[in-house]
Amino acid sequence: MEIKRFGKRSGQIRTEWLEKTLKKIPNGSRILDAGAGQLRFKPLCSHLKYVSQDFAQYDGVGDGKGKQKEKWDQGELDIVCDITNIPEPDNSFDAIMCIEVFEHLPDPIAAIREFSRLLKTGGYLVLTAPRSSLTHYSPYHFYSGFNHYFYETHLKKNTLEILEIVPNGSFFEWAAEGMRLIKNRAIEYVNDKPNLIEQGAIHILLKMLQRFEKKDRSSHEIMCLGYNVFAKSIK
Repeated sequence: MEIKRFGKRSGQIRTEWLEKTLKKIPNGSRILDAGAGQLRFKPLCSHLKYVSQDFAQYDGVGDGKGKQKEKWDQGELDIVCDITNIPEPDNSFDAIMCIEVFEHLPDPIAAIREFSRLLKTGGYLVLTAPRSSLTHYSPYHFYSGFNHYFYETHLKKNTLEILEIVPNGSFFEWAAEGMRLIKNRAIEYVNDKPNLIEQGAIHILLKMLQRFEKKDRSSHEIMCLGYNVFAKSIK
């Protein structure tokens, strides 16, 4: 892997996993994209009956703190409501996906309960959330991240069996991603930036982290960029 890509791959890894996983869901299945935002992943659901949902209160600017999107268009949503109270009957969906949403929910466990209610027996849940995250889309940011124990505990309690749980990256790639944020955050918050020597030091440290990554033995157990979860309703 080229050093210029190391520490920048989390979105690509997630999307590739999501595309592969969605293909496991039978053609024509009715899928809910819960917390769909701007329907970014709708193109991956061309073989499915796609329904989007979001609370549609984020406007791209939020409270002006942390990371914001500036522009945000949710004009094509099918359902506008709270994610914990979706106006659909029990057993309405063959599948639900919820991608990078849980950190924005005041009560993500209530969302899991709602997904369990909405899924048919044998239906699939496709879920991702960060293991750690910077404040973004505030004021709608309530949790910094979720480890695998969260999913193992709360999915089981709500009749959802984990078929696959995959870490996104490792501790070393997580550290590299943080290092790559230093320049822009320094410009934004201290009106300064790394000088040439400091930029060289960052490059050396990134190469060190990449070398460690190649020898990694399950460092995701202490930290990674997130988890990708594929589960099945067994109620």
